Amino acid sequence: MICGAFCYFNLSFTIFIMLLYFGADHRGFNLKAALVEYVKSQGYEAVDMGAATYDEQDDYPVFAAAVAKKVSMDPERSRGIVLCGSGAGVDIVANKFDGVRSALAISPDEIYDARHDDNANVLAIAADFTSEDDAKKIVQIFLETAFSGEERFARRIGEIREIESEN
Repeated sequence: MICGAFCYFNLSFTIFIMLLYFGADHRGFNLKAALVEYVKSQGYEAVDMGAATYDEQDDYPVFAAAVAKKVSMDPERSRGIVLCGSGAGVDIVANKFDGVRSALAISPDEIYDARHDDNANVLAIAADFTSEDDAKKIVQIFLETAFSGEERFARRIGEIREIESEN
């Protein structure tokens, strides 16, 4: 599947514009900048939610929350990519928002499963442990992989939504 500014998913060829929101603290700042340029070169529309400048004292929750809030407003037609040193912090924050299914990925295979099986719409990256080349591969798989829509996976996502509505 080729995905640029317009994305074609599943066999029904539903067309929609996908917005990509990026956020990172100082530890993910440089990798985020490289990934924003990378996805733009692939034809995607990228929105940088910060940090706008390198600040060694900034805190990842601010940026992860900004991205997750945007994705939660339209979880089916937007995606987020969040970065911090370990990736765990931004992943935890992003998953606090309704409709957000964030996955911390360290390999293309891992994010493939998260997209295909769990319809993950936010990708968390550990900037301290992921090379730029590996991050680009992970991002590419995140953007190109469609949710399978299989009944068992859809049922599980429905269960997640029930849990979100109860809390």
